[in-house]
Amino acid sequence: MITGGQQVMAETGGLYVQPTMFDGVKNAMDIAQNEIFGPVLSVITFDTAEEAIAIANDSEYGLAAAVWTSDISLAHKTAKALRTGMVWINQYDGGDMTAPFGGYKQSGNGRDKSLHAFEKYTEVKATWIKL
Repeated sequence: MITGGQQVMAETGGLYVQPTMFDGVKNAMDIAQNEIFGPVLSVITFDTAEEAIAIANDSEYGLAAAVWTSDISLAHKTAKALRTGMVWINQYDGGDMTAPFGGYKQSGNGRDKSLHAFEKYTEVKATWIKL
């Protein structure tokens, strides 16, 4: 752990933690393989885009990813290869109600928001009448 990790706002009765960063993380570690619902960053180093893609895809989850690069061709290639429902390039957490939201693998089935969500919230019925 590089920084953080201390409990904050204990007086509220909640279980809150400072923003926390871990370095030297390997992809096989629990901290890299499990979803942590808190302000925790696990730093995993890589040498090539292909290695980064392999590390990112080696998870049972796939909600979102971010790619930071000045090479737009590499950004598109990487976004296409990532098994996630959303990919942000040179930003994080942008979006719009007209764009689908949802993940791959254990991070969600189907899509919320946008026209892609209609099938999730409707049931199609055929009615046949002979007059």
